This record gives sequence, C-alpha cells and structure tokens, in this order.
Amino acid sequence: MKKTLLALLLGSSVALAACGGDDAAEDTENAVEETEEAVDETTEEGTNDATTTAAAGEEVYQQSCLSCHGGNLEGGFGPALDKAGAKYSKDEILAIIENGQGQMPPNVVEGEEAEAVAAWLAEKK
Repeated sequence: MKKTLLALLLGSSVALAACGGDDAAEDTENAVEETEEAVDETTEEGTNDATTTAAAGEEVYQQSCLSCHGGNLEGGFGPALDKAGAKYSKDEILAIIENGQGQMPPNVVEGEEAEAVAAWLAEKK
C-alpha cells in the first residue's frame, strides 16, 4: 500500500512539474524584448546603459533564478548570491551561468539574459 501511494505521488509530481513550462519562457522573452526597447530608448536619451542592463538582469533573476537562490539572494536550494560580485567577476559569473557549477545545470538563461544577470550579480558585493 505504501509503495503504491509513493509511486502515485511521485508520478503525479513528475506530471505536474512537466506542465506549463512554456509560459515562463514566453514571459522571459517578452520581458527581454521590453527591456531591449527600454535600452534603445534610454540610450537615445543618453542614459547610462549599465543601469538598464542591471535592471534587466534583476528582472531575469526574478523569473529564472529566484526559486533556487531566493528572493533576497539569500540562497535556498542553490547558494546565496548576495555577495557574488565580491567573489567572482562578471565574466566568471557568466561562465558559471553558461557551464553550470555544482548542482546548477548549464544555460538556465542564455545570451543577453545571461549577460544581464551576470552584470547585475557582479554588482552585489
């Protein structure tokens, strides 16, 4: 009886985890497009590009990284990132995002999103 219940629970968990994954990807793409538009507008106005990149990085973090690293960068399943910039450079953080490290899989975020998150985390000292 316990084995059957455990198998049913595990199967249900896997099925639920597989449902609805595409919505987050679409939301992330929309957020990146909006951020890119904002970057274009603010660059034309002469505003600092680094500030916009940091804002984009924080937004991508909220959508893709928060579940493992916590809402306040305090850690959880993944390590704390509140002082990531004191330990790693932007390029080192980007390499970790692209290649994975420890239990973190590679390429959770990619391209410009990964660069924005790396820049934002590099400021955390």
